[in-house]
Amino acid sequence: MIETARADDLPRLAELMVGSPLLRRYGVTFEGALGALMAARAAGDGLLVARTEAGEPVGLAWVIWTRALNRGAYLRLLLVAEAWRGTGLGGRLFEAVEAEARSRANHLYFLVTTDNTVARRFYERRGCRHIGELPGLTAPGLDEALYHKPLRPHGDRLPGDGELSARSQQSSAEAPRACAPNL
Repeated sequence: MIETARADDLPRLAELMVGSPLLRRYGVTFEGALGALMAARAAGDGLLVARTEAGEPVGLAWVIWTRALNRGAYLRLLLVAEAWRGTGLGGRLFEAVEAEARSRANHLYFLVTTDNTVARRFYERRGCRHIGELPGLTAPGLDEALYHKPLRPHGDRLPGDGELSARSQQSSAEAPRACAPNL
């Protein structure tokens, strides 16, 4: 089952983050992870949790909502407990992210460490496109690959910064302009 994370899930999700070999490379601690999750929940970020039938959290997706990049959503983290990898849980969690993001965003963006070939194949199989490299973005020696997936076709997009800019340019072009005196 995948649902919105509850406050009482956060300590277990922080443990899941600390247990990730990838996140250990970034120096994630329990206190740091828990604090970040609490702040994310308070800010209204999307926190989705995948649970076992017994209700134990075994997966996490963390989405940050933004108006940037034509109303893009940023997938900060998609994480599945080691014992649950290869079961399809990651794919179901990603589908849930897409469904929730589609209701609020036009695009999905995220980073993957360049040497994480398993994750890169996972996302590429789901229609995500690698669009560039960001060497040493978050830590020295950890290079990131930037990925993008459109969530809505052009004609069905939510208004974003680009569309608003075009509208304001059109409005200002139609508005009468005051002439400045020649000096």
